[in-house]
Amino acid sequence: MTPANAYDQQDGSSAAAAGGDIPYDDKDKKFAWPPLESNPEVFSDYLHSIGLSPSYSFGEIFGFDEDLLAFVPQPVLGVIVCHERLIPKSQYRPQDVGSVDNYNTVSYYMHQSKTLDNACGIVACLHAIFNSPMVNADIDPNSILGRFRTGTEGLTPTERCTSLELNEEFRTVHATHASRGQSQAITSDQSLVKCHYVAYVLDKSGKYLVELDGTKAGPVVIEVNSTAEANEGVDLLRASIREIQGKLERKEISDSLSMMTLNLTQE
Repeated sequence: MTPANAYDQQDGSSAAAAGGDIPYDDKDKKFAWPPLESNPEVFSDYLHSIGLSPSYSFGEIFGFDEDLLAFVPQPVLGVIVCHERLIPKSQYRPQDVGSVDNYNTVSYYMHQSKTLDNACGIVACLHAIFNSPMVNADIDPNSILGRFRTGTEGLTPTERCTSLELNEEFRTVHATHASRGQSQAITSDQSLVKCHYVAYVLDKSGKYLVELDGTKAGPVVIEVNSTAEANEGVDLLRASIREIQGKLERKEISDSLSMMTLNLTQE
C-alpha cells in the first residue's frame, strides 16, 4: 500500500481526495460538497463538530503487515478507504455492482447523487457510524449528526441522499472542513479529483463484510473467506484489507490509497 493523504493533480501538486464516478461537466462551477483530505485528524475534527462523541475518532492504517496492524486500536468499528478507481463501472465484476436486494443487510445505507458531487468522504463516515451500534448509540441527538440520523431513519436510500442534498447546515460545516489539512483545497473542476471514499462494515449478523458505496446500486455483500469466519464472525479490519488486496491484484484500483479506521479514541 502506498499511503495517500492526497491525490496527484495534473500539475504535480497535492490536493484533497474524493470524488469517484459522479459526473460533473462544468469545470468552473464551484463544488457544492468539496473533497476532503484523507487525514484522520480532519475527519475526526469534522465528525466531532457535528455530533460524534469524543469517545470515538479516526485513525490511520499504515500498511498491511501484521506488525503494523498490531498498532491499530481495537475494536475496529468501521473502515474508510480512499482509492483511485482504474476501471469504469461497466467493467465491474457482477458481484461488485451492489444490489437493492442488499439494502436490509445493514442498518443504514444511502445513495450519492451528482448534487452531492464530492460528498463521498462524509457519506462513507455516515455509513461507518450509523452501522456501528456502539458508536450510533452515543451520538448527541441534538447535533447535526443526530438530527440527520433521526430525520432519515425511516427513509429510503435515495430519500436519504435528497435529505443530505437539502441540508444547508450540514453542507456549510462540510465546506469548512474541506478547506483544512496539509494539501491545497480543490473547490472546482472534477477532473482534478482522482479518488473516491467507500466504507466497510459488518452486516447485521456480524458474519459478512459489506462494502458501502453510495454511487453503486446498493451494498456489496462479500463472501466469507473461511469456515471460522462463517461460524465466529468476520475480523472487520483484516477482511477489509483482504478485499482491497484483491482489488489491487485485479488492477481495479491504484496502489496509491489510504485507509482509516473508526475506533475508540486513544488517550
